[in-house]
Amino acid sequence: MTPPTVWLARGRHAGPAAQDVVRRHAQQLKESGVIRDWLELPETEGAPEQVFEARWEAGEEVTVRARLALALDPAREGAWTLAAEAEAPWDPRWPSPATMFWPDDPGVPWDHEGETGAELRLRDVNPLPPDDKELRRVLRGAARAGWAVHFVVHEAMTPDARGRLPLARLLPPGLRHRVVEHRAAPHQLRAVNWALREVGVQVPRGGAVVLPGEPAPQGYDGDDFAVRSVFLDGSEPAELLAAVRRLAASPRPLPDGAGEVLTALREDWHLLTLQEELARERALVTMYAEALEAMTRSRDLYREAAERAHEALAVYRESAADQPAPPVGEARQEAPAASPLQQLTRTLERFKGGAKARRPGGTARDGTGPGHDGAENGADGSRA
Repeated sequence: MTPPTVWLARGRHAGPAAQDVVRRHAQQLKESGVIRDWLELPETEGAPEQVFEARWEAGEEVTVRARLALALDPAREGAWTLAAEAEAPWDPRWPSPATMFWPDDPGVPWDHEGETGAELRLRDVNPLPPDDKELRRVLRGAARAGWAVHFVVHEAMTPDARGRLPLARLLPPGLRHRVVEHRAAPHQLRAVNWALREVGVQVPRGGAVVLPGEPAPQGYDGDDFAVRSVFLDGSEPAELLAAVRRLAASPRPLPDGAGEVLTALREDWHLLTLQEELARERALVTMYAEALEAMTRSRDLYREAAERAHEALAVYRESAADQPAPPVGEARQEAPAASPLQQLTRTLERFKGGAKARRPGGTARDGTGPGHDGAENGADGSRA
């Protein structure tokens, strides 16, 4: 869930030299005492972004730390993400963290909404496109947006100069740069509601609705965030502003990609005071000492286990040596039977031995060979 102490925003600077704009504005705020200090991290080769840090006090001595990451990739030139965290739950009446890095000047185009891909502004009114296909694309992107609060106002009739002023300017400072205001012309009501039916919300005629975003707050109901009437005559639409504040304050999961941004703010922070540096070094010393103690404890446990294993092995060997050897007859009886292969080998050997006994060369020993028969025949012939 998004912590109540965190302020998140994403946008795009559409003009040139965005880094120079941030540097000049941050230095001016430091010199005027608005912020305590700021820091630009050294740019490394191949880094995807340029990082700026700033810290200031809000409310009653509540320290706020903020981190602005400015994309360096030419394909994402000017894209920025901003995460700020206070020491207390965020109060929307506090100054906007965006104005601590960007000048709140309409002529500086840093306030382009950077999530839906459409040319939307955070500090201005955004008329919906006249083309129905483009209108549906914009509203579907707005309904899925999670970094900013989007709301749609239907103009029941064409407003005058006062009615064309953005309603977001009437919100507290901490919300103005997290809100995108869409305006539907009188004839676009049907197309708008057709595009929003997928998210289950409808815009009343002459009214407004606050879109849920993605991920939606727990228990979001489109009827609870729909306003029946919004008068675009310069007066304050209290019901609509209350609905926007209520949605912004609702507990909701972190938007897509915000987890990494918040982790970088908390774990990769460089703008430290002397007391914070000492506290960090002490924490590192404590962590290293605990790790060394754990390693020493593991080594001692391993040594003790090895000694016990050697003792057990020695006891086993002594007990095996003390037992008497089995008798020879028992040893023969307990001898394992020959395997079938061994029996076959012995049988073949016996056949081989019998064949050797019947060979012709072997019959000369018992006087039955051919030589002996010839001698006898000769003797008989002589006697004849």
